[in-house]
Amino acid sequence: MIEANNEMKTINWNKLASLDRRWIYLSVAITVTIPIIVPVHTPIGITPEAQQLYDTVEAIPDGSTVMLTFDYYASALPETEPASRAALHHLFRKNCKVLTMTTIPLGGPSISERVTRDVAKDYNKVYGVDFVNLGFKPNYVAVLSGMGSSIKAIYPADNSGTPLEQLPMMDGINNYDEIDFIFVVSDNAIVDYWISIVNAQFHTPVGAAVTAVSAPKYFPFVASKQLQGLLGGMKGAAEYEILVGKSASAVKGMDAQSLVHFLIIAMVIMGNVGYFMSRKKSGVGR
Repeated sequence: MIEANNEMKTINWNKLASLDRRWIYLSVAITVTIPIIVPVHTPIGITPEAQQLYDTVEAIPDGSTVMLTFDYYASALPETEPASRAALHHLFRKNCKVLTMTTIPLGGPSISERVTRDVAKDYNKVYGVDFVNLGFKPNYVAVLSGMGSSIKAIYPADNSGTPLEQLPMMDGINNYDEIDFIFVVSDNAIVDYWISIVNAQFHTPVGAAVTAVSAPKYFPFVASKQLQGLLGGMKGAAEYEILVGKSASAVKGMDAQSLVHFLIIAMVIMGNVGYFMSRKKSGVGR
């Protein structure tokens, strides 16, 4: 009888060590879904770079003109769009005039149009008066350099084809001299050109939100004051959402990510315990 019980225990440990992967997939799916239904509020620390970016934007006088770029493809939306939305909330709250543009031909203009108009509704902002979408122009090096002399020479019309001369907000905005800050949201190396062309040559302050994999490259630029703050990936976007007081998709995404990390750690521990206990019960390694 005792031997039968020991055999049953050994079998149970073996099952734990070789758990069907479908149960693992189901557990991950449930864990990811929980924060979407019920807020979890896992702690999210604010990095100095995110705080610096927020403080820089906050210090800009209300009513200033700020350029916000949508330099990312649709594939990077989970990491980048939340940063764009949080930035817009911050800028519109300060009644800044927001000039948007993109160096991405595929999806960039439509993403900037959709996101900007969506957030603008919360603040009753009017297109052409409070914000303008320049859209896309090819040859980004020439575009970034050319706007230093004349924005209207590079963009005679906005993304919808309306001449800039007909948009009240663009009255008096000629080049970077009238732009108080540039908030770059990117999933690629275009940030390098905003730094080397716009910041270095025209001395316009630049801050950036980039994907997590790109963030380590740009920390030195923050230290050298070439970037006025940095957001890295979904974590950075979540930090900015918290700072702005608009917790949204990035915070929920970080909740889901944190819970899944805890689940993976627990499963790794359970799997190892099951493996070693099964070996012990079967007498292997004695």
